[in-house]
Amino acid sequence: MNLEILLIDDEPHMREAAAQALELADLPGTTVRSFEGAAEALAEIGDDFAGILISDIKMPGMDGLVLLGKVREIDSELPIILVTGHGDIPLAIQAIRAGAYEFIEKPYPTELLVEAARRALDRRRLVLDNRALRRRLTADRSEQAILGQSAAVESLRRQVVAFAATDADVLILGETGSGKELVARTLHRLSARREARFLAINCGALPETMIESELFGHEAGAFTGAQKRRIGKFEHASGGTLFLDEIESMPRDLQVRLLRVLQERSIERLGSNETIDIDVRVVAATKVDLRAAAADGSFREDLFYRLNVLEIDVPPLRERVEDVPVLFRAFLAQVAERNRAPAPDVDADTLALLLQHPWPGNVRELQNVALRFAHGLGICLLPPGAAALGPTATLADRMAMIECQLVRHELDRQLGNLKPTYEALGISRKTLYDKMRRYGLGRPPPDDD
Repeated sequence: MNLEILLIDDEPHMREAAAQALELADLPGTTVRSFEGAAEALAEIGDDFAGILISDIKMPGMDGLVLLGKVREIDSELPIILVTGHGDIPLAIQAIRAGAYEFIEKPYPTELLVEAARRALDRRRLVLDNRALRRRLTADRSEQAILGQSAAVESLRRQVVAFAATDADVLILGETGSGKELVARTLHRLSARREARFLAINCGALPETMIESELFGHEAGAFTGAQKRRIGKFEHASGGTLFLDEIESMPRDLQVRLLRVLQERSIERLGSNETIDIDVRVVAATKVDLRAAAADGSFREDLFYRLNVLEIDVPPLRERVEDVPVLFRAFLAQVAERNRAPAPDVDADTLALLLQHPWPGNVRELQNVALRFAHGLGICLLPPGAAALGPTATLADRMAMIECQLVRHELDRQLGNLKPTYEALGISRKTLYDKMRRYGLGRPPPDDD
């Protein structure tokens, strides 16, 4: 996000020196604009102004305090840094009470001005990001349900919108936790079938003895325990969308029947000879290469081509890491709404840790991290190569998370002091530093050995 710094000072030499210092500083994505008077700068301010103000207080015409009041009427969260002459402490107190973000006293070192501007810019970015997020979360349910600002997600959204306008079956490809079901639900929500049912079934979570009945239904007495008629998912979803997740897990003998259903758009319940016409759109999802599975015989090639009318490839989170802050704040906002509590602030160090993580568990892993963070458990990231914690998490992953939480708890108890932390844990200094790096628990000093 590109931001502006509006610099206001009626003294030309002070204005030029401050502008030069800000322009030469390491403030990426920032433009500096200078003004001699407050009124002309005020004309540039509107709702969601993408930037900050730095203004002298004592100026002819509109002074800095009057400017502060007018700006806060437009946007109370817009950071304003006020500058005044030496020794005017009562004026500084008045400015802070009036809502100034920071107060700087002349003469000041340029580093002080630059650092104040950097903090104010970070704050403004956070405010604008949160506003954009709230708009997305409260907007009409549309393609914006797939959150993100990366080129990969923009392309994904355009593809979903285009495919939603058709009635063809869709195959969604993507790693575990990448958001395949969200894509399927969005396809349904944007389609002409939106008023009908969306039903999801995980082909890998059902025993082979149950999946046929789940999909196609059965009549009473069709098999032992079938005491009454059951309507299957295909019939129940007629008029709407049926989502078949982990389609690669479907038994081969059932793949034959599924192929026939997709070709003829009709089903027969188990134990019945009656043919029932269905009007359903099938969206299937897989985490494996179905083309390769068809080639090696583990998945029927004819079914693959029948499912693969339209194909959507959901990118893993590591390929759109710039979306991590948006998604993380969205998950925090969702937890806060459920708990009827404000979402916790996310500082720059936390975002840096999140951006450096490879996210082997994709969006689902990020969602779990956000849930723990929202409940005050800090950031505990599994090491690269580990899977996201879930029902199928390995013992090593579970032990890594427990270790992470123990180290984080002791760091909190020792107020971040490292020596008493590693002594209390009974480990060496180097071991503590390694674990902090591994789990993203702050930045230990560089090893000196």
